[in-house]
Amino acid sequence: MSQFEEKFKKWHQDNITNEKNHRRREILEKGLGHGTMEFLRLVWFPVVGNFDHLHPEWEVQDFNNGYRYLDLAYMPGQAKGGIEIQGYGPHARDLDVRRFKDLCWRHSLLALDGWTFLPIAYLSIQDEPKRCQQLILSFIGKFTSIDVPSQLSWLEAETVRFAHRLLRPFTPIEVANHLRISDRHTRRILRKLVDLQILAVASGKKRARTYSLVLPTINLPQC
Repeated sequence: MSQFEEKFKKWHQDNITNEKNHRRREILEKGLGHGTMEFLRLVWFPVVGNFDHLHPEWEVQDFNNGYRYLDLAYMPGQAKGGIEIQGYGPHARDLDVRRFKDLCWRHSLLALDGWTFLPIAYLSIQDEPKRCQQLILSFIGKFTSIDVPSQLSWLEAETVRFAHRLLRPFTPIEVANHLRISDRHTRRILRKLVDLQILAVASGKKRARTYSLVLPTINLPQC
């Protein structure tokens, strides 16, 4: 049994065992959908390494006293983050007017209730897992502070945090503008972070033009 399978099995069973709501418990007992499983296997677990604060098939109440279920709810502390895996068929190609309107209402009501909502296309999980991983790191970063190595200076640590917030490679001038320091000083910081394998050169051979974050496996603090 792989590490993913071992941790997933325990996490899923704990959710079933601890759930007092019979509606959600029955849904969990049926197992998670294929898209959710692929997301957890290919995107979430490789960069997070655990399922802390993550709740599958989370029940929310809408304004009409009905019940809806998020594929995944991420709730560290008092935060509320929702993740839904959007399959191409039911959410795009075959979406009729009624379902489209209902989907928009659902997202709107969740937003008004304080949820940060993240829809992820199933095709992106299959075709662009690394990009989805970066998206998840940025999503998590909205709710938790990013730990950086203690030996880094303030400017180096802020450069790492800056990289965490982006979903794309960035240029030295962007970092220089963010830190309000010279281009030469910025490049010294970037070279050190590359040497520490925290950043990587994304483009440029003789002279680096852009940098990107080396995707880590992160361990989030317990809340």
